[in-house]
Amino acid sequence: MIKLIKRGLNVSLVIAIIALILFVPVNVLRAQETAEAKEKRMQWFEDAKLGIFIHWGIYSVFGIDESWSFFNKYLPYEKYMQQLDGFTAENYDPNEWAGLFRRSGAKYAVLTAKHHDGVSLWDTNCNDLSVAKRTPAGRDLIGPFVDALRDNDMKVGLYFSVLDWSHPDYPNFTRTEKRYTDDPERWNRFVDFNFCQLEELSRKYNPDLFWFDGDWEASAEAWRARELTGMLRGMNENVILNNRIQGFGDYATPEQGLPVTRPNERYWELCMTMNDSWGYQHNDYNYKTPNQIINIFVETISKGGNLLLDVGPMADGTIPEEQVEILEELGRWTSKHREAIYGTRAGIPAEHFHGPTALNREGDILYLYLPYKPIGPVALRGIKNKVNRIWVVGNGTKLSYDVKMKQYWSSVPGIIYIDVPEVVLDKDVTVLAVLLDGSIELYRESGQVIESN
Repeated sequence: MIKLIKRGLNVSLVIAIIALILFVPVNVLRAQETAEAKEKRMQWFEDAKLGIFIHWGIYSVFGIDESWSFFNKYLPYEKYMQQLDGFTAENYDPNEWAGLFRRSGAKYAVLTAKHHDGVSLWDTNCNDLSVAKRTPAGRDLIGPFVDALRDNDMKVGLYFSVLDWSHPDYPNFTRTEKRYTDDPERWNRFVDFNFCQLEELSRKYNPDLFWFDGDWEASAEAWRARELTGMLRGMNENVILNNRIQGFGDYATPEQGLPVTRPNERYWELCMTMNDSWGYQHNDYNYKTPNQIINIFVETISKGGNLLLDVGPMADGTIPEEQVEILEELGRWTSKHREAIYGTRAGIPAEHFHGPTALNREGDILYLYLPYKPIGPVALRGIKNKVNRIWVVGNGTKLSYDVKMKQYWSSVPGIIYIDVPEVVLDKDVTVLAVLLDGSIELYRESGQVIESN
């Protein structure tokens, strides 16, 4: 280095050259380590398959749309905020909630720490708009929820809206009204406020997952998304973030609509209401049946995703009876079929079986979901592996099967016909397990002709 400097090269340039030589391989290695670390961090999420979403806030007092009611001018903002006076949480029992969620088969739950209306469910020191300071509830509602989930061996998720239509420094107020259009000083004050609240949530509760929302009103640069994710990972290197901070996150979040084809992302989660409303709405009786929810859940599993199923508690903390019944029915099915749910991976292409499928982690057990009563044997096509055994999940009954169209001279697999007696059928979705002689191999070619016999 000294010789290079004596020859007239700039000291900074020499240092840069040496750094490039020494550290580029290290950076490549770090990138690889980061990918491996992400896979390890995401494992519990990928294995979990079922989570519960809880939309709980002052909007449950009138039973109206959360936040959107005033943003869309269905009622005045002042009228919306009158609900603060009726939010009591007097029957809130987080241990009862957690027990119900665990019985449903859920492995994690996500609570709306703050929706777009800006009302916090914890006693924030970053402003005074919280249920602890402004409602009869008068206390932190998140801490007991976090403790109850962890006592039930469930992962903790917190929803946080990065936009806040109540904050005086946030530009948008309603769909047609703005506080300002260009004021960098006020915008930066608001983003600092977001950082303040998220740092509080992270330090107070150390959640396993942050579920962001509301990012569509500004860019990643405006939200300081890179800095934000860095701060949260600095406080908890294992924290999982959804992708609603303009793409800075770990997994995709399709909402309400079940993807028809498997998403491109490895990690994804369908969030879905039980009826047509996220929060409690007393006039919404359009509930999906337990059978419909189980079938949607099965389709989600088959595509490698998680289902985040929503509940909307009342203002006093009571979960509506219709929602309790759905969760209990869901729990009946998940308890019976746990081996074909948790830890599974996406199944095989639809051409091979008429119904959803999934694989175990090793790929040597194929799960076949039957959301119907078979008329005759069910058919499984294009499996190169030898089948060792087939049984009914949750029942254990060993099933007989027959292989047709397998020619000794051809490498094309035959069709496996499986007999499924009516007596083993589940009232919602029956699951069969097919044990193979190794990791699954699929035949995807177009067939053969006889060239020698």
